[in-house]
Amino acid sequence: MISKLRDEILNCTKCPLAKTRNHVIFGEGNLHAPIMIIGEAPGRDEDIQGRPFVGKSGQLLDKILSACGFTREQHVFISNIVKCRPPDNRVPTTEEMITCLPWLYEQMELIDPKIIILLGATALRAICGSEYRITQARGNWIIWQNKLVMPVYHPAALLRDPSLKRPTWEDFKKIVLKYRELVDPAHFSEHV
Repeated sequence: MISKLRDEILNCTKCPLAKTRNHVIFGEGNLHAPIMIIGEAPGRDEDIQGRPFVGKSGQLLDKILSACGFTREQHVFISNIVKCRPPDNRVPTTEEMITCLPWLYEQMELIDPKIIILLGATALRAICGSEYRITQARGNWIIWQNKLVMPVYHPAALLRDPSLKRPTWEDFKKIVLKYRELVDPAHFSEHV
């Protein structure tokens, strides 16, 4: 089922982003992951390499995950609201998000994560609604479609404003504790 979905996504031409992309970014990680991480859209590095979160933001995300005792291979699946890079790394348009979201919902259904982490304002508003603001919602559990959702600042925001690193780490500590509660009570992180 997931291989059929992957083929459909990789061959999608439903919106104008198909004309300017190098790669469609399906997502990456454990296809039965207990945690699903959702970003906004692929950037330049992702579009070149064909993998999600491989640029500076991705490297920071990997450090955060490592500090939590999580790996891409075992604990998480990483995807985006839109699967193709918007030109000049602009925010995806509403139309682009509406076109691409059904792919993400199908991924969510097949992966069936226990915890969803939304990286940044665009992912938060696309999933939970336009009334949400990342500054108010971050660090708070939201129930969405019977799933536990934790909005956090996007790693790119941490790179722009290092003062956001401390609150983001506090948010990820909550995620580790919830992971122990829901998935693996013995989960090890030397930092949490």
